[in-house]
Formats: sequence, structure tokens, C-alpha cells
Amino acid sequence: MLYDILLILYFVGTIAGLCLVFRRAGIAPWKALVPVYNVVLWIKMCGKSWRWYLYCLIPAINVFCFLLLVVETARVFRRYNFWEQTFAVIFPWIYLPLLGLAKGLEYHDPAVDPPMKVKGGRDWADSIVFALVAAVIIRGNIFELYNIPSSSMEKSLLVGDHVLVSKLAYGPRVAMTPIAVPLVHNVLPLTGGKVESYSKLIELPYHRYPGYTHVKRFDAVVFNYPDGDTMCTAQFSNRSYHDLVRKYGIEAVEQDRVFDEFGERIEIGKIRVRPVDKRENFIKRCIGLPGEDLQIVDQQVLIDGKPVETPHDAQFSYGVLFDPIANPARVLDNLGVSYEDISIAQQRARYSGTPYYILPLSREKAAQLATKYEVRDVQPIVYPADSVEGRDLFPHAEGYNWSVDNFGPVHIPAKGETLHLTLENLPLYQRVIAVYEGNTLEVKDGQIVINGQPTTEYTCKMDYYWMMGDNRHNSVDSRFWGFVPEDHITGKARTIYFSRDKDHHRVRTERLFRDASAR
Repeated sequence: MLYDILLILYFVGTIAGLCLVFRRAGIAPWKALVPVYNVVLWIKMCGKSWRWYLYCLIPAINVFCFLLLVVETARVFRRYNFWEQTFAVIFPWIYLPLLGLAKGLEYHDPAVDPPMKVKGGRDWADSIVFALVAAVIIRGNIFELYNIPSSSMEKSLLVGDHVLVSKLAYGPRVAMTPIAVPLVHNVLPLTGGKVESYSKLIELPYHRYPGYTHVKRFDAVVFNYPDGDTMCTAQFSNRSYHDLVRKYGIEAVEQDRVFDEFGERIEIGKIRVRPVDKRENFIKRCIGLPGEDLQIVDQQVLIDGKPVETPHDAQFSYGVLFDPIANPARVLDNLGVSYEDISIAQQRARYSGTPYYILPLSREKAAQLATKYEVRDVQPIVYPADSVEGRDLFPHAEGYNWSVDNFGPVHIPAKGETLHLTLENLPLYQRVIAVYEGNTLEVKDGQIVINGQPTTEYTCKMDYYWMMGDNRHNSVDSRFWGFVPEDHITGKARTIYFSRDKDHHRVRTERLFRDASAR
């Protein structure tokens, strides 16, 4: 409610201020209430050219235009103070009414009496403040640019793709940690990830303004890493704090004395707890929606018992046996397999002693590879239930011996839905109850106790989603850390605006302006 009131005040204050300013400039105040026409008159009042009418029609650019018009309004009333103009840019809904009500101010028509020119240094300072405020508004509420850093979405989204992520699609999320360095996510640059870019002095509750759509199945969604509430600075999102604790114990992790099975030290660094909006950004495809039952049987995803489409470019692992005289790297490179995947496959083959290359391939690419004369055999790899890897999968509890290819069934919680809890299914929902929705949860004498009260039911406060990467055997996703709460969702991947192949050092022109959510 508070955020909605602030949003109303922003628009009402701006329009009311414009009415008062118009009156001082000799324009009928009621004209400020007419959409589009009020902007035309405002531009004319500030002495701007006809091109500004076009600029105001361009998304994101119109944000810059609005803020600059506020500054130009101050100037036509001969208000040049730097701090006053800074206040005008940050709080236009307060400044414009104050300007319109101030005594002793006179409007100066820019066509007759041009505004005073400011000095070079001041001009730079004005530009920097203006650009920062506009960029923060655009990045937080309209769109953000995102780089695909890993292969978890291949071959739908490739490493080196640069994606425009729409914040308007699902609705802009209010910044939960408002005290932060502008345009920086969670750590300051040039500090090696050691210095946080924000302060937790003020942490606001979750609120999202309405969007023009909602999360749909198969959307490519950017969200904050759910398992990243606690993280080790030396690991970032590579291995979560919770995974390390499960495998090596809390004492070893917190004392930074963790060694793998080969005796090699795993560096932990500092352990930090991060607010929701400052956790690492992930991009995955939404597969399961609130209220649905999800299961994976031999790589086929079932929703409410019915099979759903597998994305065309989804990849699975295949064992590939090459002819001894073949050049595997050349064959795979011609097929579009990345150098990184080829190198990993070669290392695995060398250390395991097997002649097979284990490679992530789409079903189409696997079929093409099988026709090559240099290839003797191509075998799909399907991990059965009760496989060793099940220990690393959600919900990390006894009795859930699943695999990435045979998983579930799992019920995805929905807002307002009442979950019927048992000691058996509690591991599936304990993070929902205790972490994402902030309740106390414990088991006493065989009873589930929430907020001090024994119960067998819990009503969810948020919607939850099931996210999976298209590179199914090379993606850390909901199969590893469970549900994605709605308050973690940042936006929808809309368009690939740039793409560069790091292996061949070329721009992938064929990928430019493609739909980033296409499957």
C-alpha cells in the first residue's frame, strides 16, 4: 500500500506542479491535465526543438527527456543552483509544485531571453547527475542489459549473447536495498569481489508494480539465485554455502578449512548474507508454474502427469566414440560444439580411461554427428533414479533418491494455497516456510512447529516457479536448489541485442535481435 501511495503521489505531484508552472508561464493550467498535449506545451515552454516530440515517443529515451525537461523548467525560471537542480531531478513530484508556488519568480521565454550558460565543470556535473538518475530509473524499472556467462541455456542462449531484460514485463520490483552504489549489482568493481556495493542499513519489504504480462511456461527468466542468500566470497555462485556445508560440515566451512577428495584446499573466503535483490543473477527457462505438479521421467518433463514440449535446442549428454584416425576437435568444431565443451570432454576421456567423449548435444546435433564417417557410435546418457548424483539434488534429504533425468514428483506452491505438511514432505517446503517467507520452523517430538504452534498445514504467501536450463546436464537449476519465489524474479529476457563467438572471435550476426525466450 505504501508503494502504491508513493507512486500516486509521484504522478499527482508532477501534474499538479506542471499546472502551477504553466500558470506562471502564461499557459492555462487545465492544459497540463491533457495527456500528450501537456508534453507538447511543456517542450515549447522550455524552448526545445520539434525533435523532442519524437524523443518522447521512444521508450527509455523518454525518461531522459522527462528529467531534462524538469531541469530546463528550473532554468527558464532562472534557478541555476546545482543542488536545487539535483533535487529537481531526483524528486520532480516535490520540486515542480514548490517551483510553481514560490514567490518572486518570473518566467523567461528562451526564444527571447535565453538561459544563462553554465561553466564547463558545472555542465559536466549536471550531466553526470542527470545521467545517473535517469540510468538508475531505467535499469530498475524498464530494462537491464545482461550477458550470458555460462552454457547452462545452450543452445537456446549462447555464451557471449547479450540480452535485453524487460523489467516492465512482470512489473518493476521496488529496490529492497535502496542504499547502494548506482549501476553496480552487489560488489564494487576493481575490488576482486571483496567490497559490497550496498548497505543493509535500510531493507524494504518486497513489492512489485503490475506488469503487462505474467511468468509463462518456457519464458527465459532472469532471477536472483535462491540458494545465494548465504555465500562464500571465494566461490560466488559456483558452489553455494549450503552445498559446501552439506558436503564438508559447517565447522570446516566457517573455519575456511575445506579440502576435496584429492586433498586440494577449497578456498571459502568471507561468508556473507545477502538480501534478495543483491544475490547473483541467474537466467533459466520457466518449466513449472504455481500450483502444478512436476515430474521428470527419463528426461521427459511431465506437468500434472502430461508431457510438455522439450525446447528444440535443449541439450543432453551423449557418449561419442570416434574412429582412432579421426580428428575429434575438427569434427565437433564444424558442428558448432564450443572449445570449452571439447576440452572438458577430452580431459574426462583422458582421466577416466574411456574412449568415449561425453558431450552436451541437442538431439538434432547428435543425429547429425551419428552420420559422420569419423564417428563410430553415439549413445544418449540417461541418469536413472537412485544414482549417486541424487545426493546433490533438491531437497537434499533421505528418501529422495532422484537424478537430473528422473526427478519428482514435486508440487510447486502457489500464493494462497494451503500445503498439507508431513515429516516426509517437509524437506520440500522447509526453505519456503523458514527462509523465503520468514517463519520459524522446527520439529519437536515428531511434530512440525511453525512460529511456536504445532501444525500440519501452511498457507503460502507467494507464488513459486520451477526453473531449468536448456543444457539439461550442465545446468545448476531448480533440480539442485528447488523453487524460485516470485520476489526473486527480476525480469523477462526479451531480445538478443549483441552476440560474440569467443571461440572464433566473430560477431554472430545471425543471432542479432532474436527473441531471447524463443525455444
